[in-house]
Amino acid sequence: MKGTQLGEFEEIVLLTIARLYDDAYGVAVLEELSERLERHMSLGVVHRTLQRLEEKGLVHSRFSEPIAERGGRSKRLFTVTMTGEQALREARRIRNELWDGIPKTAFDHQP
Repeated sequence: MKGTQLGEFEEIVLLTIARLYDDAYGVAVLEELSERLERHMSLGVVHRTLQRLEEKGLVHSRFSEPIAERGGRSKRLFTVTMTGEQALREARRIRNELWDGIPKTAFDHQP
């Protein structure tokens, strides 16, 4: 298994998978990210990130039952693994510690 340290986009994709819970497949992840980040991105970028997260053991994928609207094709659904959850919790812990360590005056911008 590759390292579990998350890049920023990997973290956002992993959070999106957790948020979508049982409906996290490539297109749904792309749509949620595009809406939340307010920018266009390609499905290829999302698919490569999903693959990388799976290689790291942070997500698991499975195929849904065939869906009539998709011409009988299945969706590849993703879920966050326990390792993925731990990586997200660690990323949040680090960010919170950094935020908590910022002096109150750090953002007092003087003209």
